[in-house]
Amino acid sequence: MRRTTLTAGLALAAAVALTASTATLPAAAAPASVPAPMLAALAAPDISVTNVQAHLTQLQSIATSNSGHRRAGSAGYTASVSYVKSKLQAAGYTVTEQTCTSCTYQGNNVIAEWPGTAPADQVVMFGSHLDGVSAGPGMNDNGSGSSVLLENALVLAQQNPTMTKRVRFAWWNGEEQGLQGSKFYVNSLSATQKGYIKGYYNFDMVASTNGGYFINRVTSTTAAPLKAYWDSLGLAPEENVEGQGRSDDYSFQQAGIATSGYAMGASARKTSAQATKWGGTANASYDPCYHASCDTTSNVNATGLNRSADGIAYAIWDQAVGTGTPTNDFSVAVSPTSGSVAQGASTTATVSTATTSGSAQTVALSASGAPSGVTVSFSPSSVTSGGSSTMTVAASSTAATGTYAITVTGTGSATRTATYSITVTGTGGCAGGQVVGNSGFESGTTPWTGSNVITNSTSQAAHTGSYKAWLGGNGSSITETLSQSLTVPAGCATYTLSFWLHIDTAETTSSTAYDKLTVQVGGTTVATYSNLNKAAGYVQRTFNAAAYAGQIVTLKFTSVEDVSLQTSFVVDDVTLTAS
Repeated sequence: MRRTTLTAGLALAAAVALTASTATLPAAAAPASVPAPMLAALAAPDISVTNVQAHLTQLQSIATSNSGHRRAGSAGYTASVSYVKSKLQAAGYTVTEQTCTSCTYQGNNVIAEWPGTAPADQVVMFGSHLDGVSAGPGMNDNGSGSSVLLENALVLAQQNPTMTKRVRFAWWNGEEQGLQGSKFYVNSLSATQKGYIKGYYNFDMVASTNGGYFINRVTSTTAAPLKAYWDSLGLAPEENVEGQGRSDDYSFQQAGIATSGYAMGASARKTSAQATKWGGTANASYDPCYHASCDTTSNVNATGLNRSADGIAYAIWDQAVGTGTPTNDFSVAVSPTSGSVAQGASTTATVSTATTSGSAQTVALSASGAPSGVTVSFSPSSVTSGGSSTMTVAASSTAATGTYAITVTGTGSATRTATYSITVTGTGGCAGGQVVGNSGFESGTTPWTGSNVITNSTSQAAHTGSYKAWLGGNGSSITETLSQSLTVPAGCATYTLSFWLHIDTAETTSSTAYDKLTVQVGGTTVATYSNLNKAAGYVQRTFNAAAYAGQIVTLKFTSVEDVSLQTSFVVDDVTLTAS
């Protein structure tokens, strides 16, 4: 998404859009009396988030091989176009590359239309910008939108349903320079061709790590299917205020074409009310790596990515697929996805199911792949799709040690699976030891990821050695992060998270927390510090981490500074020790 400010004219346009009528759609599990026009949408397929992530991995690889970015007109952008085009052509699409001759960086829009007999004057478009900024690979902005769109296009081709409207997909050049590719495309259409397009849906930054659930022109008729799907998940989406006029839907809106789309937020900060509703960190940016080098595949919210992908499928089926009896289907997931158990002990995980199309059904649960001496049971052993069960993995005293993949299977009208990784340890179970890698920051940056905060600058002393992590200290509005994934052993008596923290600040207040540092483990905030906690030297902070035994979790530090007066949060000697 490009940087800009909201003009008065656009604010007025947004206000007018908010008065549009709202169409009410049923949730995904519809009653028997659902109206016929809704049946096609209810049969929309479940889009594999794994496949979407595979596209992101390819785009990341392209950026890595081409100076670290995919800016419009660059070699990285050209390679991205080739990747998307090749996938579409192999699936049977009619693909056109349109050269944007008026773009700052000349490059091609990719336009793909699914061939068929639907009327030529009835078109629904789904688009995203394929370019990024030169600062980084642009995985959330906007590899996320490009990837969910590509996988939806491939699934539509695979399913090949009867169509009532033509579906046209587009990947835009030059969005970051002012929506240039989409403007070029819209301006190339005649008035008649513009009239054929009954709606344009845009997807920009749909996987922000601290994101919210936003819809462009959320109360409009065009937005109704997008909103209906997210409403069915209980997300209560809000208007995309931050994104108004800042992405390619605006080019179509200015041409009088109805528009909507999904977004999860950029540099604006999440409110306390939004954090309560959606989770995440209040008063922190929706995307802490917006237009930065850290916008990699590690900067992608898989849950938001999945919800966006499935919502697009719902909208495609609602808007353009012929009616028919919906297929009953469901999904299966396990949380957490891995665990550890000692010989003679047990551990648990939650198996969740969801109705992805048609009506709810009974799903019988079973497991395979457990090693000798390990048993897997479910309570209850069957659920109605939409419900959950507790899975217990128990290891005998002679269970085979090692790490194993257990396949959890749900059987109903179809068979759906999920994978759970279990590590069986020896008697007593406590592998013990310290599990934080490069805990003193003396060995480069690996395995830490996030902002460029590991430094040996003499402006701030390390607690030990020469290096430390210096978050904040900028004196400007900025969010910085530092994180790594930890495997916490099971079966130990004590688990202690510890780090040394030095806070100094130029803030003079004794009552207002302007700048903050948040410490999270496994997505749970364990501590928050601010300029009010300033101290002359390092202070050791310790926490009981027993709640994370046997899990793979992310340890994350996030600093958020306001517009002036620096606060430095200097972290060193981070450990998580089990014994």
